[in-house]
Amino acid sequence: MNVCTHLGLIRDVEPHTPLGCEECLATGSRWVHLRTCLTCGHVGCCDSSPNRHASRHYATIGHPIAESFEPGEDWAWCYPDEILFEPSPSGEGSRSHV
Repeated sequence: MNVCTHLGLIRDVEPHTPLGCEECLATGSRWVHLRTCLTCGHVGCCDSSPNRHASRHYATIGHPIAESFEPGEDWAWCYPDEILFEPSPSGEGSRSHV
């Protein structure tokens, strides 16, 4: 089983922009789904959205793990390790890999 090697970078964060994608709100763009950076709290749009701001945040800032910001979804994605997992409530590791 693959293991995310970036779990130590998960922080207890609050979403910067709980109403939507930070960049899309600023430019008036639309998004499909939202992701929250688990290192800093940046809220970005998913890869199905035209601007893919969550992935751009990883590519430019280097914060490796984003969590779904969608109601009812409890999963996170590690960009460099390409691993989908359920974050633990404390943010210290994973309950299970998906």
